[in-house]
Amino acid sequence: MSQIQINKVRSFFQKRKFVTFPWQIYKGDPLWVPPLIPEQMKQLNPNQGTFYAHGEAEFFLATKDGKIAGRIMAAVDHSSNQSRGLNDGMFGFFESIDNQEVADKLFDTAMRWCKDRNLNRIVGPFHQDYDSAYGILIEGRDRPPAISCGHTPPYYEKLVVNHGFTPYRPDNIAFAIDITEDTREIRLMQKLAEKAAERGTAVVREARLDEWEKEADRVHVLLNKALAHLVDFVGWDRQALDDTLAPFKKYADPYLVLFADAGDQTVGFFPGIPNLNEILIHVNGLRYPWDYIKLLKHQRLQPKGLAIKSVLVLPEYWGTGVSLMLFSEMAKRAQEKGYTWIDLSLTSEDNPKTPMLAERMGGKLYKRYRVYQLAL
Repeated sequence: MSQIQINKVRSFFQKRKFVTFPWQIYKGDPLWVPPLIPEQMKQLNPNQGTFYAHGEAEFFLATKDGKIAGRIMAAVDHSSNQSRGLNDGMFGFFESIDNQEVADKLFDTAMRWCKDRNLNRIVGPFHQDYDSAYGILIEGRDRPPAISCGHTPPYYEKLVVNHGFTPYRPDNIAFAIDITEDTREIRLMQKLAEKAAERGTAVVREARLDEWEKEADRVHVLLNKALAHLVDFVGWDRQALDDTLAPFKKYADPYLVLFADAGDQTVGFFPGIPNLNEILIHVNGLRYPWDYIKLLKHQRLQPKGLAIKSVLVLPEYWGTGVSLMLFSEMAKRAQEKGYTWIDLSLTSEDNPKTPMLAERMGGKLYKRYRVYQLAL
C-alpha cells in the first residue's frame, strides 16, 4: 500500500523542489511554458513577494512512497477580502501526478489551512493574484498559452471535480485574431471606427508612463465600472491592481497601451504587451546556467503575438464606437510593429461585449479556463 505524506515547505531546498516539481508533470509537453524559477522563488519568499504586504500563504509538498508527487499553496488575500466583502481563501500552484489520493490530500491540506483561519470558502487555482495563469485549462490544446495564461494536463479537471469542487464563475476564454490579412471584418471595423472618430466621441492616445500612478488610478476606476455588470462581480482592490500592473509596466511599450479620453475623463483602456511566452518557451524557466544563453539568443527576436489583457470601456460609452476606435488603432499600430496576431485574453464568457467585439474582428476562441470553489 502506497504511503502519501504532506510536508510544509520551509527550507530553501524545499522551496527549490516546490518550484521545480512541474518539470516532472510537463516533461515532453510541447505546449508548456516553464515559469521563470527566479521569479517564483521570490513569490515564495515573504521578504520579497509583493503579495505578503496584504496576504499570507503557506506551501506544501506531497510525497508518495518517498518521491515528490504534488504541490499546493494555501493563501488568503486580506486586502482583497476586505474590499470585496468576502471571507475566501485560495489554493494555487497546484500540480499533481494523475492520482486522486494525492490530489485529495493536497486539497484537504489547503482546506484545513483555510478553516484554521475561519475562512468560509476556498477558490482557485489562483497564484497569489487573481489575474495571472489562473484556472484549469478546459479547452484549447493545439497551441501554447499567451503570456499570463496557464496550461494544465487534461486530467486536472477530473482531480478537482472528484474532490467536490464546482465552477466558481462562468469560464474565462481567449481569442486569437489574425491581423496579417485585410479581412472583411477588419475593413468594416476600420470604417465604423473612422465614423466614431469623426463624431468626436473620444480621442485615442497612448499611455503616459511619466504619470504612471495617475494612469493606474484611471485603470482602477475603469475596472470597477466597466466590469460591474458581470455576474458576481466584486470591486478590484487598488493594491491587487498594483501587483497585477507591476510586470506589465516593466514590459509594456507605451505606443501599444491605449486610452480613450472624452474631454478630461478617461473612458476606455486597451493595453497590448508582447507575447513573451514565445520567448520563454525556449529558456526552460532559467533552471540551469546555460538557459541564460538561450535567453540572450531568443530575446533578440520579437514575438509575433501581441497580448491584450483588458478591454475596458465605461458603460455609458458602449455603443458609441469607442471600443471599435481602440481596436482599430491597436490593429494598425500592431501591424506597424511587425506583429501578425493578437491574443485577447482572458475575458469572461458572460461578458456580452468583449467576445462580441473579438468575433466582429474575426477572432477565434482558442482557450477556455475554469476556476473552482468549495465551501468550508
